[in-house]
Amino acid sequence: MHTFKAHGKCTNPSIRITLPECRILEGLSDDDLRESAYEILLASLAFSGFEVHTVEDRKKEKSAKLLSGLKSRRDKIHQQSESRGRQSELIETIRIQMQISEPMDACIRQRLMQLTARRMWGSIDIPQMSLGLLASIFKSDFLNGKSYMQWKSRQASILEELLYFSTDLEASERLTIQSSLANIRNSKEWDITRSPSERAEILSALTFVALELSSLSGKFNIQGETYYWTADYHLNIRLYEKLLFGVFDVLDEGQLIMESNELLMLIKLTWPTLGITQKMHNALYGWVLFQQYVGTDEAVLLEYALLELQKVLSAENDNQKEEHYMDSLACSRAWNGSEIKLCLVQAIFFSISSWCDSKLQDYHLHFSQKPHNFSRMMNLLSAAGILTSGDFGDIELIRLNVSNESATRKLLTYVERSIKASYRRVASTLDLESKVVRTHPLALLANELKLIAQREFSVFCPVLRHWCPESGMIAAMQLHQIYGERLKPFLKGVSSLSEDVRSVLSAAYSLDHDLTELYISACEDNRLRHHLNRDLDHYPIGEVAKPIILDWVIAQNSRMLEWTGRVFDLEDWEPLSSQQRHAASAVEVFRIIEETVDQFFGLNLSVDITHLQALLSVIFHSLDAYLVKLLNQLVEKNHLYPMAPPLTRYEETVIPIMKKKVLEHKLLEDDVRNKLNELTISKLCVRLNTLKYIQKQIDILEDGTRKSWALIRPPVGHGWAKEVSLESSESSRLTCSEAVDELFVTTFSSIRDTTTDAVSKIHDFAGARVVFWDLRDAFLFWLYRGNVEGARLDSVIPHIDKVLDHICGLIDDTLRDLVVFSVCRALLEGYVWVLLNGGPSRAFSNSDITIMEDDLNMLKEFFIADGEGLPRSLVEQEAKLAEQILSLYTLQTGTVIQMLMTASEQISTALYPCKHDKIGLEDAQTLIRVMCHKKDRQASKFLKRLYQLPTSSEYDDTPSEDSTLRSPFISDLLKRSSSFHWTNNGQSSFKSFKKKIQEATSDIRNMAW
Repeated sequence: MHTFKAHGKCTNPSIRITLPECRILEGLSDDDLRESAYEILLASLAFSGFEVHTVEDRKKEKSAKLLSGLKSRRDKIHQQSESRGRQSELIETIRIQMQISEPMDACIRQRLMQLTARRMWGSIDIPQMSLGLLASIFKSDFLNGKSYMQWKSRQASILEELLYFSTDLEASERLTIQSSLANIRNSKEWDITRSPSERAEILSALTFVALELSSLSGKFNIQGETYYWTADYHLNIRLYEKLLFGVFDVLDEGQLIMESNELLMLIKLTWPTLGITQKMHNALYGWVLFQQYVGTDEAVLLEYALLELQKVLSAENDNQKEEHYMDSLACSRAWNGSEIKLCLVQAIFFSISSWCDSKLQDYHLHFSQKPHNFSRMMNLLSAAGILTSGDFGDIELIRLNVSNESATRKLLTYVERSIKASYRRVASTLDLESKVVRTHPLALLANELKLIAQREFSVFCPVLRHWCPESGMIAAMQLHQIYGERLKPFLKGVSSLSEDVRSVLSAAYSLDHDLTELYISACEDNRLRHHLNRDLDHYPIGEVAKPIILDWVIAQNSRMLEWTGRVFDLEDWEPLSSQQRHAASAVEVFRIIEETVDQFFGLNLSVDITHLQALLSVIFHSLDAYLVKLLNQLVEKNHLYPMAPPLTRYEETVIPIMKKKVLEHKLLEDDVRNKLNELTISKLCVRLNTLKYIQKQIDILEDGTRKSWALIRPPVGHGWAKEVSLESSESSRLTCSEAVDELFVTTFSSIRDTTTDAVSKIHDFAGARVVFWDLRDAFLFWLYRGNVEGARLDSVIPHIDKVLDHICGLIDDTLRDLVVFSVCRALLEGYVWVLLNGGPSRAFSNSDITIMEDDLNMLKEFFIADGEGLPRSLVEQEAKLAEQILSLYTLQTGTVIQMLMTASEQISTALYPCKHDKIGLEDAQTLIRVMCHKKDRQASKFLKRLYQLPTSSEYDDTPSEDSTLRSPFISDLLKRSSSFHWTNNGQSSFKSFKKKIQEATSDIRNMAW
């Protein structure tokens, strides 16, 4: 675009947001330039035909406008008045914007109107205007002497710039100017000593020199060009700048005033005086807008500046005279102590590019808070050009272009420098921040670099890649290298998964993954995959982390087993609440497991199927240990069954025996008895609820673990550039997925099976516990004792009802039917026990069997509950054996004897206790027991002759006094009533069920009676 020669090597330029000039203006402050610019604008307006009214004139004008408006709104005079009124408003706005006092403004306007009336000059130039004002303005026109002295000194300085420093004067003329200006500056000499004629003579001498210079023709023969266009362009440009700054609101410098376009139209009237062309205006206005943006950080100004610079670039260069004129406006630009010669437009573009260069050295610092300004700034740089160093030490201002290698290299330099600067800022506070938050500095650094990377790729790379597609890749590599240099020594000292190691490895792994993703994305977005085959040198985190993660998981296994055992030993099998009916220990075990799983996946490190297998093994062993301990608390169900009484035969006529034999009772070991005392039906319900809770939590745990595993990022591979067979990759993925599924299925299915088995064992044990232990006296030892009519089942039903009501208040709704069925099955088993192992006190006649069949139907209907209880088919199936045994009692004794003889041919004649699960209707043991309990003489004789069985009267089978009133279960109810406070819903959960049962038993009683 442009090449500039610089004296000396140019590095790290010093940036100044001022327009470079060939000479600094002496004796003129910014206020002087601003006030002079305003006077020039008023003079240009006045000599262009605009009426520059004083304050009194404006008041008169308003009155005239009101009167003309009353006479005729369509009158031409009114329209002209409206136009003059708008011009006056705009001039007043300019006065306020340029901060000119009203008294000075009035004085200047009045004198300019007088000068215009006399038409002293054909065209206005600055020296003639200043001399005219000096001739007509006196000390008396100012409110104080200081203001007058400042005004007069400013006029002298302007004349000195325009006349004295002119290169086209003779030495004598220069001395005349110097002497005259000295007189004007001397207040005593000029205002007191000198007479008006003497002052006029001095001004006349200055006017002569000014006219002589004004008569000189311009250098480029441009229409309207004056001598002062090129001779004093440095002053003209500064004055025009001051006029352009007037478009910014004095109360909000980041905003243009509403009348800015109208003001620019008025300012355009100064172009013939100041030597401004359209292209110069666009360049200077763009420069002013840019300076204002730098001062206010108002983004819209940057956009406006860009529009003006684009106008400069798109302007047609068909007017060679104007182009030569603009090229002659030489400026200089300081660059690291060197001086570069430039034309005006080049100087503006160079200064803008220099500022952009300084910001791009650390764009993360300057644009992170306002990222949208970055794209605006890059567009501005694209218009102004980017500074690069040539091969011979010269400075080049070149347009941004993807194909331009120099521009691309310079942008890549910005990327590298900005990232390094961001890193240095972060690193400078790492140690202090590490102490405050108690986190390892490398973990903090990785997190900070991730933020830098995120900003780079979300804010800066999308803009930079338009001109430099490699920027994203370079940024990722730069960040990766910076962190890798600090991480490498740390990894060498890692031996265990401490808190620091965990935080650093996790943060480093996350950074490595994110940078890799960004690197790949940057390459793919810019289609560089085949052009650039370089990959990131990944941190060896996986190699370091794999063994220590495995060690950590193994260590968790010991810790969790110890904790599981501790919480289980403290468990008292009390429900957490009326809503949470499971035990607290199970909640704690799952809390420990979930905490461990969360920690495992929260490591945010590269893990593989080996680690998953270890984790699932830890989960399995923890839950399995809990379930094994729970099952170990049970006792064998056969401990609940009473010892079968001796087989006896019925004898109708009994000879009193003074000393009867006492029935033997089963003696339990202390350990078994202690366990049974702890296995109350209430605690068994809590155990069942706990197992149900475990089943639910297993599903949740498996689902959560699967999802967490699926979300784990796969270990960072060797790079996207390595070609891998798609078919091979897919096959490997499927194989890994199948292996993972198999691990999950094996682990959790095994736990589910164990839990299901435990539920089956406990609910089966619970039913047996209710019937054969808690209701032993009320049911087993009381039912049909002595005679059937006096000890029927309807007296036992209230005890069963109370048990079921209590169970329904404790058990989880999903388990209720299962436990109720278990009680039903145990009751039917107990009923069979009464029929076959009832002992010496029970003997049944044919008439008793009818009653007993009614009782059995009563028991079935109790559990069916008119369709609201257990399924009828299920109850009927369980009651089938009892019905079949009752049917044996209805057979003739001879038939039973014949059946027994047939069965006895197959077995020995030894008599063994009859086991429920091995009972068969045609089994000899069953048939013998039917004969034993049959109230029949023929049966008794048969048993005496063949088996020599004693009579029932030889044994004392009388229950204890309170055996029918109090059972171990009743004691448990009384004991637990103080610890359970169920809601009404819990207590009445069996109410409808109970009502149906009572109705059914009532019907059966009526039928029996």
